[in-house]
Amino acid sequence: MLTGKRILVTGIASNRSIAYGITKALYRYGAELAFTYQNDKLKSRVEKFAVDFNSSIVLQCDVAKDDSIKAMFDYLAKVWQKFDGFIHAIAYAPSNQLNGDYISTITREGFAISHDISSYSFVALTKASRHMLNPNSALVTLTYLGAERAIPNYNVMGLAKASLEANTRYMANAIGPQGVRVNAISAGPIRTLAASSISNFKKMQNYCESVTPIRRLVTIDDIGNTAAFLCSDLSAGITGEVIHVDGGFNIAVMNII
Repeated sequence: MLTGKRILVTGIASNRSIAYGITKALYRYGAELAFTYQNDKLKSRVEKFAVDFNSSIVLQCDVAKDDSIKAMFDYLAKVWQKFDGFIHAIAYAPSNQLNGDYISTITREGFAISHDISSYSFVALTKASRHMLNPNSALVTLTYLGAERAIPNYNVMGLAKASLEANTRYMANAIGPQGVRVNAISAGPIRTLAASSISNFKKMQNYCESVTPIRRLVTIDDIGNTAAFLCSDLSAGITGEVIHVDGGFNIAVMNII
């Protein structure tokens, strides 16, 4: 399904991360992969993942810095003159923004950081790589139901994800004439390293599992398979969409049988 496709994966941090589940699916379906890491602390970890997925392309990129983004793509261009899209699995909010009453905890600095890293970075990567994208390329990002609903303790990240979803639509409209598609996956709650910073996350998971139509939590493999589909030519007619992969939780008010 993805044989001949070259795809850049950002944000892989552990074998429990959604980015890891996506990477497994992309590799399983034949994609050639490249990876980024934020800093030296994560470098060796990402290099090990790259070996597992038969890749030697591991590039440093701090998405908060335009110079770092440009340098990363300049180097990638020496290996891949053209490529077929990327996975944007990057999000961040200061931990003190993710616990307690939204109005009491939010700060100007926390608001700015959350939107910059979680939303602007998606279009920043696209701006820097647009000239390298093949026709029929696909850009995929990750969002969450907190962009649409008020989720306890998700706070400013919900606003940042709402921005990311709007970003997806505007990017799809702008780059569509180039033959590039842009979509987002709204994943159900998965216990990743990032999610562990959200207070009472386990309670959220338990509630979700009890009312979700399929009566189970989704996995990183569920997300990975959807991402692989969106990166493939099978999804050639889909762009600007937010695809919910949450077992139907977003459509369920209550399930009492």
